[in-house]
Amino acid sequence: MVLVEDLLNPSPATEARKHKLKRLVQGPNSFFMDVKCPGCVNITTVFSHAQTVVVCSSCSTVLCQPTGGRARLTEGCSFRKKPL
Repeated sequence: MVLVEDLLNPSPATEARKHKLKRLVQGPNSFFMDVKCPGCVNITTVFSHAQTVVVCSSCSTVLCQPTGGRARLTEGCSFRKKPL
């Protein structure tokens, strides 16, 4: 009997599709990110699943809007994941 998939060495694409508790090594889907404001180029730290509207501290521009899951960044905002 031959398995189609290697259970000890799953591909990263397969692991990304699985639920966070069903992965080979459990881990959260959420992360913190640095968001750059398009107007004043100020950097703000935002949670990926933010539940409130996040505004820039210096120019009061809206950086992200909450949705049911992940927060939606506004047009023109760039981000990068913060290292753990």
